[in-house]
Amino acid sequence: MMTDLETRIDRLESTEAIRQLVSRYSLSLDMRDLDAHVNLFAPDIRVSRDKVGRSHLKRWLDDTLRLQFTGTSHHVGNHVIEFDDADHAHGVVYSKNEHETGPEWVIMQMLYWDNYERIDGRWYFRRRLPCYWYATDLNKPPIGDMKMRWPGREPYEGTFHALWPSWKDFWANPPRSDEPEVAEPAPLGEFLKRMRRDAADPRIRVR
Repeated sequence: MMTDLETRIDRLESTEAIRQLVSRYSLSLDMRDLDAHVNLFAPDIRVSRDKVGRSHLKRWLDDTLRLQFTGTSHHVGNHVIEFDDADHAHGVVYSKNEHETGPEWVIMQMLYWDNYERIDGRWYFRRRLPCYWYATDLNKPPIGDMKMRWPGREPYEGTFHALWPSWKDFWANPPRSDEPEVAEPAPLGEFLKRMRRDAADPRIRVR
């Protein structure tokens, strides 16, 4: 059993390791080092309904990156991490991305809904759900609906707001004249859980 101080130090080190994991994801993806990239995921990562493992993830990534993009740059920002136990955590990461794709330069705003797992002393991605707000040519602001606007494809809605029930609730409930009620703060370590309100994960469209 670790002492309280050892537990707190372990939590700090784990938090930093997870932040480094996210930064390494962006760097290895943008530099097309697919071995470095897939090794950031758990060895038994699920790639599709019937495929498991890093080799299948590498093949899927190669097809996606080689056929769809000439170059990419992923800029990570806000990162909220909460722990389920000493070896499992979840988090949200904002990402602002740029993509060279044929004659168009596509900019994107999104977030990742992540699950992390420590295996044999090292933190890995157990799952990443990419939730998109918009993707559009640099010279075409994504005003209106169907903000996912990739060249050569029909526009569609992303899932940037779909994780959070508060988005629909906000627009469905304009303020009244009386003073609004304020809920109690979320318990320590449950900020994301409170915001998610046990909502189901949205169905993600990646390609």
